[in-house]
Amino acid sequence: MPRHDAPTTPPPPARTVGPVVAVVEDDPIMGESLVQRLTLEGYRPLWWSTGGEALAALRGTRPDLLVCDIRLPDMSGEDLFRDAAPRLGGTPVVFMTGFGDIGQAVRLVRAGADDYLTKPFAVDDFLERVGDLLRARSPEDGAGEALGASAPMRNVERLLRRVADIDSTLLVTGESGVGKEVAARFVHQVSVRADRPFMGVNCAAIPAEMIDSELFGHEKGAFTGAHTLHRGYAERAGAGTLFLDEVAELPLALQAKLLRLVQERVYFRVGGEKPLPCAARIVCATNADLEARVREGRFREDLFYRINVIPVTIPALRDRRDDVLPLLRAYLKHYADSFGASVRGMTPAAEARALSHGWPGNVRELRNRIERAVALADGPWVGADLLFPEDTTVEGGTGHADERTGSQWPVLAAVRDDVEREHIAATLRRCGGHLAKAADLLGIGRTTLWEKMRRLGLVAGPSDQGDPPPFQR
Repeated sequence: MPRHDAPTTPPPPARTVGPVVAVVEDDPIMGESLVQRLTLEGYRPLWWSTGGEALAALRGTRPDLLVCDIRLPDMSGEDLFRDAAPRLGGTPVVFMTGFGDIGQAVRLVRAGADDYLTKPFAVDDFLERVGDLLRARSPEDGAGEALGASAPMRNVERLLRRVADIDSTLLVTGESGVGKEVAARFVHQVSVRADRPFMGVNCAAIPAEMIDSELFGHEKGAFTGAHTLHRGYAERAGAGTLFLDEVAELPLALQAKLLRLVQERVYFRVGGEKPLPCAARIVCATNADLEARVREGRFREDLFYRINVIPVTIPALRDRRDDVLPLLRAYLKHYADSFGASVRGMTPAAEARALSHGWPGNVRELRNRIERAVALADGPWVGADLLFPEDTTVEGGTGHADERTGSQWPVLAAVRDDVEREHIAATLRRCGGHLAKAADLLGIGRTTLWEKMRRLGLVAGPSDQGDPPPFQR
């Protein structure tokens, strides 16, 4: 059986990039079935039919999750796991086993594997476990995890928790890249629907001629090429959550069908005559100004009011700078684990530069920058030159070599003032400009903080409470 690095059927274009899930399975029917379902759910599947093939591929590939049969034609799953473990790092591993091999599967879990599934199993159960393991590993997901450290994101989190078990439609707005889907997944994970499907649809990524069929499904023979019945996203969401991203890009004709779905909780497959009930919670998202589009006649006014029952605005990253360093550190660890890199952290100058950056691309830009920096790092520290290579004014590779690690670490004089200035500025923002609170957080005296602010160009005025108002630079 040849290796399959791509599914045999093209995936729907609703999700462009998903986690890499590797499957080691010698049964061609089961392997093909898992690959097709993983592709339809937005994952990027790899398929290897022997243990030797998998071990060879894993020398240069590190998937986000590995699914392995315990019985393979050339070795056992246990042998594969033992040989591959040093290269897998924190990659979750799930074994598929027959009833007679459950004892071996339990041994593997005790040895470090994450879970096992007993054949035969329902594919929906398989997909649910895959999703759970990937969410637990990802820094941007995870049921019960805080959405952010900043006050604006804590407010968003409180709102989402409050409405999690209310069936009213959510409209999540915000600039591109702020994490609207993260918020939608969060409200799903903290709701009573957490064990049901989360079905994400990028309305802008589906061609106009396909979106009706992809969203609502079609009957066999509904049009040329419709050889089988197709269940759309609305049906596959079941009693879970249907997330419609970029909802402003829906054609007007589809907006009318979406209105019926939201208002009457029913829909029709293309070519179908029987109304189907929709039990899913509907969450919509957009970075467009829907009210302006309503005025321009590009978005239905009645639909706008039906989806805007509970509005949730995700602030831009530049307006929640307390989230910058926690996000960078989380993604750094994520990519260091994924790449098998020895990167341990960022230099002080890199952190200072990140805090002063405007982040026009929001969290998506942040993730891109740290992924590239970790991939290119040749030592344990990510410098500002790797995080912001386009900025020729940032610290580069100059510095004294660490005698223990041999890595290039910037000399203190090159970064001290910038680091102190940015850290003090961030602390003052966190404390609303109050010197006494900021000094306490920084672990220095108020007089010392005041002198440092004067030396570094951070100027504050008097306050009727004895503390300065928000600082000025």
